Amino acid sequence: MIRKIESILDEQVRPALAAHGGNVEVVDVDNNKLFIKLQGGCQGCSSSSATVKDGIQRLIQQTFPDIEEVVDLTEHDKGENPFM
Repeated sequence: MIRKIESILDEQVRPALAAHGGNVEVVDVDNNKLFIKLQGGCQGCSSSSATVKDGIQRLIQQTFPDIEEVVDLTEHDKGENPFM
């Protein structure tokens, strides 16, 4: 499942995040939850919660309906170069 999730992120999410100097890392899938960390310009970005819930979560749930939630583990207050 993680390989398929990575493939979807590679094709549909990472190019958009890269345009803002960002990326997304898959940390784990556990108990029907996908755990991720945002990186680069996405770490600390004021739009990160919308990116996760309205973008990544919606896309992942379309393909993997068993995934109930995408959980952002990013330490946003530690971002060095957030895109604003």
